[in-house]
Amino acid sequence: MSLFHAVAWLDHQQAEVHQFDDSHVESEKIKARSQHSRRHGSAVRTEHEFYAEVCTALEGIAEVLVCGNSTSLSDFRHYVVKHRPSLQEHIVGFEPVDKPSDGQLLAAARRYFRKHDRMAGTPAPV
Repeated sequence: MSLFHAVAWLDHQQAEVHQFDDSHVESEKIKARSQHSRRHGSAVRTEHEFYAEVCTALEGIAEVLVCGNSTSLSDFRHYVVKHRPSLQEHIVGFEPVDKPSDGQLLAAARRYFRKHDRMAGTPAPV
């Protein structure tokens, strides 16, 4: 089941994607693979692979709020702009937050989308 709204929380090691509506939540956790090698750029390749997995998890979702620490958000935003520009139109905001519980994250996302949808003049799907 694909739901209309999602919130993603991420740092450089893990991500959580929660698709939701008023009564349902589908969650997915993604962990970065740690591949340390002596080759130059291996950390960048690992980060790109991680961000690619996060982007794949967000495909098909109409509106996404991305949360996390400011460094992770900046790096992820840069990755999306450069490597997944089609995803940009579905990301409605980037919000810096510390690691909340799942319940706190979903509550904040629901508040955010109620406000966002009212301001955009689009009713939230039922």
